[in-house]
Amino acid sequence: MAKLSSRRSSSTLRRVKPLLLAALWLPANVLAVTTAVPLLEPDPPGQADITLYLDVELNQQATGLLLPFVSRNGRLYASPDTLSRLDFQVADAGPGELIALDQLRGVEVHYDASMQRVSISAPLSQLDLQTTIVGVDRTEVVPATNSPGLLLNYDLYVNHGDLSSNATAFAELRAFGGKLGVFSTTAVTRAFRTSETDWSGDSVRLDSSWDLAFPQSMLSLRVGDVTTGNLSWTRAVRVGGIRIGRDFGLQPYRVTTPLPAFLGEAAVPSQLELYVNGVRQYSGEIPVGPFQLISQPGINGSGNAQVVITDAFGAVRTLDFPFYATQSLLARGLSDWSVTAGLVREDYGLRSFSYGDALVGSGEWRYGVSDDLTVEAHGEGGDGLANVGAGAVWSMGQLGVVSASYTDSRWDQHTGSQTALAYSWNSPRFNLSLSTQRTHGDYRDIASGYGQAPARISERALVGWNAPSVGNIGASYLRLQYPGAEASRYASTYWNRSFGGNSALNLSVNQNLDDSEDRSLYLGISVSLGERRMLNTSLQRNAGRDSINVDASQSVPTDGGLSWRLQASHLDPDAYQGLAEAGWLGDYGQVSGGVAGGGESWYGYAGANGGLVLMSGDVFASRRVNDAFAVVSTGDIPGVPVKLENRLVGSSNDNGLLLVTPLNAWQRNRLAIDPMDLPADMRLGKVEMFAVPSDRAGTEVQFEIQPVRAAVVVLHDAGGVPLAVGSSAALIDNPASAAFVGYDGEVYLDLLGDDNVLQVTTPEGVCRVSFEYPISPEPIPRIGPLTCIPEALP
Repeated sequence: MAKLSSRRSSSTLRRVKPLLLAALWLPANVLAVTTAVPLLEPDPPGQADITLYLDVELNQQATGLLLPFVSRNGRLYASPDTLSRLDFQVADAGPGELIALDQLRGVEVHYDASMQRVSISAPLSQLDLQTTIVGVDRTEVVPATNSPGLLLNYDLYVNHGDLSSNATAFAELRAFGGKLGVFSTTAVTRAFRTSETDWSGDSVRLDSSWDLAFPQSMLSLRVGDVTTGNLSWTRAVRVGGIRIGRDFGLQPYRVTTPLPAFLGEAAVPSQLELYVNGVRQYSGEIPVGPFQLISQPGINGSGNAQVVITDAFGAVRTLDFPFYATQSLLARGLSDWSVTAGLVREDYGLRSFSYGDALVGSGEWRYGVSDDLTVEAHGEGGDGLANVGAGAVWSMGQLGVVSASYTDSRWDQHTGSQTALAYSWNSPRFNLSLSTQRTHGDYRDIASGYGQAPARISERALVGWNAPSVGNIGASYLRLQYPGAEASRYASTYWNRSFGGNSALNLSVNQNLDDSEDRSLYLGISVSLGERRMLNTSLQRNAGRDSINVDASQSVPTDGGLSWRLQASHLDPDAYQGLAEAGWLGDYGQVSGGVAGGGESWYGYAGANGGLVLMSGDVFASRRVNDAFAVVSTGDIPGVPVKLENRLVGSSNDNGLLLVTPLNAWQRNRLAIDPMDLPADMRLGKVEMFAVPSDRAGTEVQFEIQPVRAAVVVLHDAGGVPLAVGSSAALIDNPASAAFVGYDGEVYLDLLGDDNVLQVTTPEGVCRVSFEYPISPEPIPRIGPLTCIPEALP
């Protein structure tokens, strides 16, 4: 709101206004001004100036201010201080000078004497209003919690054939709890044999790390096996060591990229709506004055926005804004960085603890200089290597995005450099992407010392166009050349189109520009056969060989169930292959199996994957858990249905617990129970709670549900008449059980024991009644009528 901080609260106005109106009753009636007229009646001859304290409405919006005005000769005057509090642009005025409101350009004044209110309509050019910012909140931080526990993910696979057999087991173990972060390790165990060898195998550790997060600062720390951060013009390597840096995932509600800003102004309070490419993205209210709407556009590239303003009188205005959005930029003033140090990992997947001898380090930094310009820097070194570089990403508005970088390296006596330049432009109908990256001299980076050197030339070009009547058409070009090798150049083109949403046609051609014989052609047709069923046929020609494939499948449903796939292929000159498999996704994991092969060579295979969670004193079998999760407690009450985002996900087990997965880390996940599904003799607290777990960990969510002994007790007095409505009844040993007596002397109590003494306060005095809780099949039995015996007066 514009300058609302200088205005009094409406509650203060409500307290002061009656007194002021009473004090000003006489002058208000002396003026004898009728309701809603633009000018006051002339004051009687010789009448002195009359000071009025009026409730002010500016441009159809209540200000909540009670301000002094002066009535002089039938006109309203105001001091510069009063006008300034109403956000008018006030020129220099002398001491005690008053300004006639009706002399201000474009200002209309309506005075209501009966309500002691003045309504002022002023053009925005006369007002000095602050710009109201509406739209996306970039800074929301949601506190997360996690509870102690262990998690094991597993993936098992076996196959058996005449020529060979193998078995593979992959496992991931996580330990987490409180503020200690998450420790995880992964490993794979393999066993295999051939027709000529016996069974043999090995086990290899893959990655082990300890992760600690600091959400308020958007910082994360990882110790163990880490990957160096990389920009679009650098290469990442696996390192055993430490990595610390910015992690935007810790604040998922924060928007890190520049957002389109749509500017406008409203003369009266209005309703604002934003449409991007015809889809509504925002709706809200705005006060009088200029506004700036900041909204996530939901697209990447060129787009068209329409801002629709509906004012208090029902008039509608539409403002059109073309814009360009990109995910490659950082918002102005936002930075992203990381620092990594350690030993380079070697023989990954083959040996468990194979690391280089030299300590290496790497650092990256990005900063949003403005919403249109992001600068980048990178440095790495170790074992005699020094590599530094800088780059920038620049948005040219509707013309697209340009990025460029330069890197210099020195290793012993070897020097070199790398340059990169890229351009991209996207729109709903057309997209274009061009990039080139080249090395000069003997350019080196950390990855060069442990594997393939970077390409000397890497160039790409991609152009695409789509239209509903034609489909998607595109072409691409690729040129790659590695040190000591000839350049490779490939060109490709594709076309795909959907027909009525039930079928689609795909055509693509790839050509090696340096070898006319190296060409591939693909033609595929996909047809939907109903819910989750698809039929795919394709014709492919590659390196002079033709193949025809027919594939029918049913995908696995999200909530679990059966999936299957049948495939048949014909390969030139006269070979056939086939595949048949089936799978089942259940609450405790997924299993699958099938047979495949061709001719005289066939093999069978089977697999299973899932997870085990130890938490809250219980063990849960589940599907594979890749992200965060929660254990819901229903207070030892079994069979309570639990919903995640209004979708039923299961019921609590015999211990009153339910594992709910997957959840979104660092975000609010709405969990709820339906009280209508609970027995009548249950007491519950909240029926909806938000779970906010940290990344790859679990949190506990406890719904307070307690079984109670409840009954409807009917109370009469000594004459057999029901006790008066509104009488107060409570167990003498439990004041928290107090309840009011209703019609017919009935009172509902839910904290009863085996033997109960009830004290009742009635208009006639205090009485008591004793009773036992009956054995009854009814969850809420009816007891009585019971006679409440009056207590003797002291």
